[in-house]
Amino acid sequence: VALFFALSGFLLWRPYAAAAWSPDAAHVPRPGVVRYFRHRFVRIWPAYALVVVVVLLLLPEARGASATVWLANLSLTQVFVPLTLAPGLTQMWSLSVEVAFYALLPLFGLALFRVRGVAADRRIPILFGLAVLSLGWTWVTRLLPLPDGVEARNWIPGYLSWFIAGLLLTEVVVALAVGRRRPTSRLVQLSANRPLMLAVFVVAYGLACTPIAGPVGLGDMTHATYLVKMLLGAVAAYAVLAPLVLSDGPFAFLDSRVMNALGRWSYGVFIWHLAVLAIVFGLFGIPMFAGHFVTVWLLTVVLTIAVSAASYAFVEEPLRTALARWEKRTRAPRR
Repeated sequence: VALFFALSGFLLWRPYAAAAWSPDAAHVPRPGVVRYFRHRFVRIWPAYALVVVVVLLLLPEARGASATVWLANLSLTQVFVPLTLAPGLTQMWSLSVEVAFYALLPLFGLALFRVRGVAADRRIPILFGLAVLSLGWTWVTRLLPLPDGVEARNWIPGYLSWFIAGLLLTEVVVALAVGRRRPTSRLVQLSANRPLMLAVFVVAYGLACTPIAGPVGLGDMTHATYLVKMLLGAVAAYAVLAPLVLSDGPFAFLDSRVMNALGRWSYGVFIWHLAVLAIVFGLFGIPMFAGHFVTVWLLTVVLTIAVSAASYAFVEEPLRTALARWEKRTRAPRR
């Protein structure tokens, strides 16, 4: 999830960073908000809504869901509505947080948009400071009068450090591209060092798997362990992404046809895999947490990839193509 959030931050922050670091920043228009929301909606919601409908109608464990569960899942507000994470859809809490990030990103970009030109140098420390401040969100949640079943730690402020790991990398990459940061910068050199970043990732991930980042399983976390979990997640996500976007050499494996195909299908893999897992357990009579790891893993991977490829071919790509055609028609000059 940390990598998912950081990657989203890196990709979606580029227009705002490019506008701020441009040599002619005073005359660069702000990124188009309406177009941004239109693309986010078409990219995310139709395929997601299909999964929700299929799961709530057909998955035995999820059938008979209340109107509240239907509405919360279709509107991607599960993290704000108590007890609405339905079987086969429980992973969608992270997409709920992601959509909150999508909604706030233009406001976030607007707030920093005036810090541009020479003053753009301030953006990186400002973002880093916000990431540090967000680590204290766990203590703020104690002050919120919330109904039972709502975990405010799962709101966007709690995960801001993971998103900002990606935003910081975007700022550095854009600054390098326009010559406002020296490629020889020590921090950039260290971040681009693949063996070093691999070691940082292994250490951060390893520590995150110990009790200092929370109990094994789904038990409650203390404020301290939650802070450690957020910090280690941000470090691990940064360590994975930094050499990908800062180093010069190619990553042949990631550029292979297989990985490119999996990349295209990756959203489908995310939204379908838990429903497929539940079906695998039911069809093959395998109880959860009863072993059979290899069998369950192989069946789930194969079936999920097949369903995800179909989702991409019949839902995601046709809708994106239709949107692109519509935008092209609306931009075309009228005669």
